[in-house]
This record gives sequence, C-alpha cells and structure tokens, in this order.
Amino acid sequence: MKTIVVSVGGSIIVPDKVDYAFLLSLRKAVEAIAKKYKIVICTGGGRTAREYISALRKAGAGNHTQDIVGIDATRLNARLVASFLSAGKKVKANAEIPKSLGDIKELLQVNNCVVCGGLGPGKTSDGTTAEIAEYLGADTIYNMTNVKGLYTKDPRKHRDAKFLPLISHEGFHDMMAKVKEKPGQHFVLDSEAERITREKNMEVIILKGACNLQKAVEGKKFEGTVIE
Repeated sequence: MKTIVVSVGGSIIVPDKVDYAFLLSLRKAVEAIAKKYKIVICTGGGRTAREYISALRKAGAGNHTQDIVGIDATRLNARLVASFLSAGKKVKANAEIPKSLGDIKELLQVNNCVVCGGLGPGKTSDGTTAEIAEYLGADTIYNMTNVKGLYTKDPRKHRDAKFLPLISHEGFHDMMAKVKEKPGQHFVLDSEAERITREKNMEVIILKGACNLQKAVEGKKFEGTVIE
C-alpha cells in the first residue's frame, strides 16, 4: 500500500490555543485518505517551540539546546494529533511517538497512520518530512501550512506579494538561497527539505487546510503550490 507523507505546521495545530476545529477537519481527511493509503504525519512545534527557543536564545543557550527543546515541542504536538486521530475510532494511529526512521517503518506495519515530531537536531519538521519520504520511497510530500501556498514575499507583510501556483525545484532553490535559517524559524520549507526534494526530484505540494490535502491526495483540483 502506498504511503502518503505529510508535514503539518505547528502553527495550524496550536495557533494561540489548540485549534479543535482544525483537528476535526484533519481527522475527517485522514479517515478518507486512510481507506486507500498509509499515512505518515510529521508535526511542527509552532508558536510553542518558537517561544521556548526565543527564551533560551536570550539566555545564551546554544543552538543544540534550542533544537532539543524545539523537538520536544514537535513531539508534544505529535502526541496530541495521534491521540486525536485515534479517538475517532476510524483510524489506527500510533500510541507512542517514534524517535527514528526505523521506528516509523515498524509502526506503519501495525497502524494505518503514524504521527511523529522531530527525529533529531538540525532540521525543521519539513526537513524531517523530506527525510521520511526519501526513506520510505514516497514521490510526493504534502506540506500543510497557515497560508494557501508559496508567495514571492511574505503575504502577511507585503501587500504586493504574488501567489505562485507552480514553481520548479531550481526556482525554489534560488528563493531558499536568500533565507537565513535559525532554530525556530518560520518558513514553508528548510534547506534540507529543499535539497532532498530537488535531488530526488520529489514533488512538493504546499497547501492550507485539510480539505485541500484530501483533494490533492485524491488527484482533484486544489488550492496550493506545486514544486516540481
């Protein structure tokens, strides 16, 4: 059975408080997708991770310590999502949160959905998602974020930002070259995800909302950005 690999940003799981309506919509989409596919969801740390990391940065803590705390935030969100999915009784999700690629593969043998957070320091949840997709042989990663797709600029800060429904890996690589990365950053993908997907010619679909996720997986028209 084919495996669908999805990155879910922490900012849409817990924007200010847990977004119950979003979790309900995600569960509905996962229940539909799980009828035909296995699913791996990698959750981000969102605002919780950024606030914790910001405090540590001000205190003078090193990047490694910041990364570890950020990973703990992603794993907390992963436990929330996995437990929420299982509570619906139509999806069998993992009770324990995996800590390695091998753990994910093993859990997929007994669950139709596996939810994880970060697996190690130095990557965002998107970089981890790309690593998981490569490991499992997936040809596409789905990136759920809080904007409808990729823009030429941050649409929350620039009114002249233009939406990009389609972009090449080379074009996205040029955009990423201008991004300065640091723990807790907020961008659609990290450099590791960009590198893996470009080198493996892996399609990336950036979208907002569980409805668009289900449409994209099912091959229907959806709102979002395709990197290919």
